[in-house]
Amino acid sequence: MHPSRDTIATVAAAVAKAQVELTNPEKSLVATIRSPFPRGADRTFRYAPLSSGLDIVRKGLGRHEIATIQATGIDKEAGLLRLTTVLAHSSGEWISSEWPVCQIRDIASAQRMGAALTYARRYALFTLVGIAVLPSGAGTAGQPTDWASCDRETDRAK
Repeated sequence: MHPSRDTIATVAAAVAKAQVELTNPEKSLVATIRSPFPRGADRTFRYAPLSSGLDIVRKGLGRHEIATIQATGIDKEAGLLRLTTVLAHSSGEWISSEWPVCQIRDIASAQRMGAALTYARRYALFTLVGIAVLPSGAGTAGQPTDWASCDRETDRAK
């Protein structure tokens, strides 16, 4: 899928107007990452649940005639389950992003795939609309900052 329609002036203007109204969701949940090392300290961080972000995004974008659509697809060549997030405007214009969710082999584990999908949905949508997604303290010493590290640690936190 292409990342946008040929012209995006109308949807871009609508997203810009919506972004003025959007707020970062409250980081109301806490995850604990158990240390894989016997003497290592566990780490905890706060994060925003997908549901609170969806509430904010749907209200803000809806007022500007923008719908959010998230769908998965299997990329057999890469061996990945992928998530496509689309912001579709009533004008017919749209912009999208694609995120890897997990390896196809992980689909057999509903819990693992579900955790990875929730993570991908939250980060893809929040990034596309321009709201903060990093957990408190992310990017500081000892916290993951790349997708692969976060994915592994999100899985351990579940």
